[in-house]
Amino acid sequence: MFVLLSIFMTLPVFLLLGSGAPNSLAFVESAAIVCGLGVLGIVSTYRQSRDLKPRYMFVLTVSSWFIIALFSSLPFYLSDAGISAADAFFEGTSGITTTGATVLSGLDSMDRDLLLWRSILQWIGGIGIIGMFVAVLPLLRVGGMRLFATESSEWTDKALPRMKTLSRGLLFVYVLFSVIAVVTYWLSGMTLFDAFNHGLTSIATGGFSTSDQSMGKFSDLILMEATLFMVIGSLPFFLFVREMHGQRGVLFRDQQVRLFLTILMVVPAAMTLYRWAVSPVPFDPLHNYAATLFNITSIVTTTGYASEDYSAWGPLAFVMFFFLMFVGGCSGSTAGGMKIFRFQLSLIVLREQFMRLLHPRAVLTRNYNGRTVSDEIISSMIAYTFIFLLCLLLITVALAAMQLDFVTALSGALSSLTNVGPGLGDIIGPAGNFGPLPDAAKWVLSVGMLMGRLEILSVIIVLSPTFWRS
Repeated sequence: MFVLLSIFMTLPVFLLLGSGAPNSLAFVESAAIVCGLGVLGIVSTYRQSRDLKPRYMFVLTVSSWFIIALFSSLPFYLSDAGISAADAFFEGTSGITTTGATVLSGLDSMDRDLLLWRSILQWIGGIGIIGMFVAVLPLLRVGGMRLFATESSEWTDKALPRMKTLSRGLLFVYVLFSVIAVVTYWLSGMTLFDAFNHGLTSIATGGFSTSDQSMGKFSDLILMEATLFMVIGSLPFFLFVREMHGQRGVLFRDQQVRLFLTILMVVPAAMTLYRWAVSPVPFDPLHNYAATLFNITSIVTTTGYASEDYSAWGPLAFVMFFFLMFVGGCSGSTAGGMKIFRFQLSLIVLREQFMRLLHPRAVLTRNYNGRTVSDEIISSMIAYTFIFLLCLLLITVALAAMQLDFVTALSGALSSLTNVGPGLGDIIGPAGNFGPLPDAAKWVLSVGMLMGRLEILSVIIVLSPTFWRS
């Protein structure tokens, strides 16, 4: 992974070779450091057994994301932009976890190699998240992910050929959608540089932009295109692979896909009607619906783009956006959040409890997408929800202890754990960024972003003394 990361670090230099990469030395030095450590690791463990038991997979998964986030920050820190260690780590972590929160301002005039590196980081993080969902989290039984386990989730000799086939299919689909996004943006009026950056970050549901205005500088047509690509990035990529292999209609038969698309049809329409009702000025329904759909999709998919300051749309919009930050996309996508399937499982459990009150002796079965939901999956989902809310509380209290106001502390903590990007309020809202926060808050939020990306429980397990004793 370190060697691959070092190769990606050289891309901004090569892609901008003709137009100049002012921080080329920083990228070359960073690539040399990371590649050297990777080669050293390969040589020192070349003859050792690689038996990937669940215990080792926990350590590998958690440590690799934390270390790669650290290495990803090197080009920012070594550049001539004067970025501090806390800011560099925050930006690198936000990139690799596809969160999209930023501490940088003046993006319109920033060095293009740094802007390109931010987008590449999010693209790498997007495919890494998909791979982690398919091959690692179901095996580790994290947060109810066992519900999506397949033969390709198992690290056995029998499953490896299937895993390789699935991995190739996922990579092909991911690259294909990325290319389509770049070309579509370019043909719609973006410069090639802007189209390339936004194409990568749209499919990765990352949200890094090349402008302080985010997507607000582009036309309604581009906003609608971006909405489509954010939705694609939030759908289960393994279902795209199954569609590609002849299983027609499997995508839209999936329960989480149907609920996800229903939310994106109903909520923006209702919010547009609300804005129309309270608007004190002449209202353009088509333009405002496009803006509402785009911004709500950006939050639900945890992309983090913004076309305008939606926190100024009124009290109902402010509250609605806060709760939409919890939702997230589908499992097996690049999106963060609590994921659609957990809300659906919660409704199944709630219905079961109601039925037991009415019919105490009834024999009830839980089914989701045609599969039986075991008690183990429900317990894992409940444990995830509890630890998520507990972490949200602890991070909010930690940020408040640093003299941040309640809205900034709460929405910042939620944004980091759900990998949404922007928070709410005047400081970290869609019209601001995380730059004014104290360094200690940036370190805390960086850890929160990594925990959210790793489904929290993975990190808690590795940090527990019992894990190392047993």
